[in-house]
Formats: sequence, structure tokens, C-alpha cells
Amino acid sequence: MATYDNLPVYKESYDLLILTFSVVKNFEKQYKYTIWDKIKNEIVDLITSIYRANSSFETRLQNIKKSREQIEVLKLYFRLSRDLKIIKLSYFADLSFKTESLSKQLYSWENSIKIKKETKIL
Repeated sequence: MATYDNLPVYKESYDLLILTFSVVKNFEKQYKYTIWDKIKNEIVDLITSIYRANSSFETRLQNIKKSREQIEVLKLYFRLSRDLKIIKLSYFADLSFKTESLSKQLYSWENSIKIKKETKIL
């Protein structure tokens, strides 16, 4: 098993956190402490879920599903930020690309675990 910090999905989620920090510099004060706090906390929780998924066989699938849900919440916050014109379109595109990449990686990871479980049962 790879250490969590070598996983592509972990690296991508960490990159999303760094990108979000650079985007938030441009937020108005009223949004920095409302939407931004929620986004920041959600990404940190996402990274934690990925770590937990990699470290525990018993709860791996559960943590991957939780991570996928967190991605959907982030997409909602990013979309809201764009619709309220808090962030530029270019930032929204970058954030969307990262979240979509994470979503695909987590989906693939979840499917590979399901396939492994099915082959063990058969």
C-alpha cells in the first residue's frame, strides 16, 4: 500500500487546497469568512477522508464515498461563488477541473475496491 502522500488523489486534493488559498485572496471580506471557511473546511475534511480511506481496509469504501460527497459539496460552493461573481471565470475553470479530476480518481478507486470484493466472493 502506498503512503497517503504519494497517492495521486491525495496530491490532487492538496493542490486543490493550495489553489483555493490563492483564489480566496481576491474574495471580499464578507465572503472570506462565510463561503471561504466552508470551502476550506470541506477540502481539509476531504483530504482527511482520503487519508483514512488509504489507511483502513475496513472503512475504505465508506471513506471514499464520503470523499465523493465532499467533492459534490465543493462543486456547489464553487458554482455559487461563480454565480455570485465572487471568483473569476478562469479560477472557476481551474477549480472545476481539479474537482472533476478528483471525482474521477475517487470513482475509479471505489470501483476497483468493489471489483476486488466481488472477485473474492466468487
